[in-house]
Amino acid sequence: MMRPNDPQNIGAPRRRIDGPLKVSGTAPYAFEHPQENPAYLWPITAPIAKGEITAIDASAANALPGVLLVLTHENASRLWIGTDAALKVLQSPKIAHHGQFIGAVVAEDAQTARQAAALVRVTCDARPFDVEFRPDANDLEIPKKVGGEPGEHRRGDMQAAWSQAAHQVDQTYSHPAHFHNPLEPHALIALWRDGGGSDGNKKRLTIWDANQGVLTAQALLPPLLGLLPTQFEVISPYTGGGFGGKGLPHAHVVLTCLAAKALRGRAVKYAMTRHQMFATTGYRPASHNRMRLAADAEGQLLGIEHHITAPDSRLKSYIDASGGGARMMYAAPACDTVYHRQMLDISPGIFMRGPGEFTGAFALETAMDELAHDCGLDPIELRLRNEPKVNPDNDKPFSTRNLVACLNEGAAAFGWADRPAAPRTRREGEWLIGLGMAGATFPHVYMLPSRCRVRFLDGRYVVQLGASDIGTGAWTALTQIAADALAVPMDQIKLEIGQSGLALAWLAGGSAGTYSWGGAIIKAANKFRDKHGDTPKEGAHVVATSRPPKGYKDYSMHAYGAHFAEARVNTVTGEVRVPRMLGAYAAGRIVNPVTARSQMIGGMTMGISAALHEESVIDPRYGNVVNADFAGYHIAAHADIGKLDAIWIDEFDEWFGPTGAKGIGEIGIVGVPAAIGNAIFNATGIRLREMPFTPDKLLMAAETAQ
Repeated sequence: MMRPNDPQNIGAPRRRIDGPLKVSGTAPYAFEHPQENPAYLWPITAPIAKGEITAIDASAANALPGVLLVLTHENASRLWIGTDAALKVLQSPKIAHHGQFIGAVVAEDAQTARQAAALVRVTCDARPFDVEFRPDANDLEIPKKVGGEPGEHRRGDMQAAWSQAAHQVDQTYSHPAHFHNPLEPHALIALWRDGGGSDGNKKRLTIWDANQGVLTAQALLPPLLGLLPTQFEVISPYTGGGFGGKGLPHAHVVLTCLAAKALRGRAVKYAMTRHQMFATTGYRPASHNRMRLAADAEGQLLGIEHHITAPDSRLKSYIDASGGGARMMYAAPACDTVYHRQMLDISPGIFMRGPGEFTGAFALETAMDELAHDCGLDPIELRLRNEPKVNPDNDKPFSTRNLVACLNEGAAAFGWADRPAAPRTRREGEWLIGLGMAGATFPHVYMLPSRCRVRFLDGRYVVQLGASDIGTGAWTALTQIAADALAVPMDQIKLEIGQSGLALAWLAGGSAGTYSWGGAIIKAANKFRDKHGDTPKEGAHVVATSRPPKGYKDYSMHAYGAHFAEARVNTVTGEVRVPRMLGAYAAGRIVNPVTARSQMIGGMTMGISAALHEESVIDPRYGNVVNADFAGYHIAAHADIGKLDAIWIDEFDEWFGPTGAKGIGEIGIVGVPAAIGNAIFNATGIRLREMPFTPDKLLMAAETAQ
């Protein structure tokens, strides 16, 4: 219970606790932690897409003054137990993809390391390879599982639904691979000791890493490196953006740890370049989506079919689970989702903000707009007519489902009533103007137990758990939750997160951080007050573990949203502008409106970037990403982003835990490309089904239509 005079912090727009440190440049990111006499690493990467190293000549590199180590598969330490093939660095001469790490140079300074790496001569036996994604390839296969769901899932009779339909949509929607480019590149410092060092640290290996949580590093790296969990520590108090790409350790972490092991007692620093990140730190794989919608004369869905085809790496499998939205978003008696993959000699993909839901929604929500046009219905009205009472895929009731409220309140706030009834009816000079919208959902991904420790030291409550702030505001939101749970002002809370050795907690991923960590904090706070009261003694402490609410598996649990976009299309150049966009969300209890809004408009910004700009190209002759830098891989700049706003529905979802919060980190991006593409259609009458929506596609479509 709150004390009568204590202000309530949850729901209040508190400023970021870490803000002063970040704007003053004193918040240490991974590469910035001070070290005594550090060494610097530069990698040697594979020049071919597939084959084997037959010879390495490092003599010129070793002769360069300042070089401390040339590390290759010939002299690297053997790795121990590990299931992730991408982490088995320098263990054999085999090459699985272009840009793979095949060695490293460590030197007294970064410039020398880079110069020496260029002097290492590597001879390779190149083998035939295939890196070109072809959705119509004859060697496609249906995987057994994709993200925990069946590779082939069927409900009802889709064929009968199709034959009975008065309205049909049968189209394909696609996008290229999208690459993570957080403000802070992947970077780390690794220090390997013999143990029992003079500084009193008993750890054998310490890494200062840019990651989304210490848990995955703690779980994967010690057995791989032959260490006990107690011999390994991770320090990551601040991370400059992750978006999924820093959720798991990548090969560069193992590479740097192997170098540190060879140079025991000397810290080794490595910050990746943008170019290197395109080859080894994961990406959102391309996908090709065939979507079929069957509806009766009134626009009521009879069936939904979503066939997903994606490339997959022979080294390590990853496919986005993008069929979930088709199965539960709208009421339809029949629904088929089928995945196909093409095995290629490429680097592995990984989850990227809104994995699966982002690409699935582009197909589903664009197809729904096409169906609305065919039925002569407003796109919102079509969705209202197909609102399910329970999850149509498993008949479970929804924990909360306020999609209708998002649609209605978002439409009112955006001015949807002003939408042109037909394409090409609103024009200002060279610009055609249209409005579009799309629905969005993001599921409850997991609810694994998290632990929290509360101590009373020096007159303050020290709240410790292995959470992570990747720029989302966790430092502030968790302090708010702790202050209210302990019924004290925020300045009496000292939060400790971002390092191993604290109470074990889940990573910042799957939009599950706040409600998972917050539940653990509330449980520990309640336990502390029950045991120690309002006047605890110095040193008083408790540890508590959060558990999912009993019976939560009986409910279908999702966050929802509706995106509204205005698009302006230049009839001369084909240029697309999005001067304004609104997201309306139902994401449970909002802990901090300031940081929540930041996440929501951040998601919209990323969605606009993918919709209008981001496109990668792989050279089929060599297997490399041709435009692996910001000169060729364009992301949205300030000038590309117009007025963004976010509103939300007031709701509390008890099935997500005692905070009542749902995930907000990813729902902001999910429906953005579809909303923009639908707005382009409303402006021009041209339907674009392939991201990004670039001028050449619009001009070619306009010429074809003439």
